[in-house]
Amino acid sequence: MTHSKEKSEQESLKTVLSFIAFLNEENFASAKELASDDIHFDGVLAQREGKEAYFNDMEKMKMKYDVVKTFVDGHDVCLLSNVTSGATTMFTCSWYRLEREKIKSLKVVFDPRPALEKKEKK
Repeated sequence: MTHSKEKSEQESLKTVLSFIAFLNEENFASAKELASDDIHFDGVLAQREGKEAYFNDMEKMKMKYDVVKTFVDGHDVCLLSNVTSGATTMFTCSWYRLEREKIKSLKVVFDPRPALEKKEKK
């Protein structure tokens, strides 16, 4: 691996982990600074286009992330995490793609059954 690729990967990982830390702290203003204006979110239950649409949801859900493992390849970062929203925790895989040191896209996969089961019980 070249020194420049290694440095680029370290910066990409630092950006994503900072983003997650800001979300955990509910510091949405700082998290927004790390996202592209036209961020694309692709999740199991929803898709969002643009920073405002994405963060409107994030501010409501107030998710907490416990990162278990990270993988980096260039400007792609993958996190395996336990994500908690309210009383529900789900194991998730999140794929972040960065451009110009900002998060351009995010794809999240998880088993939604724990969240759906909580809704059915209400």
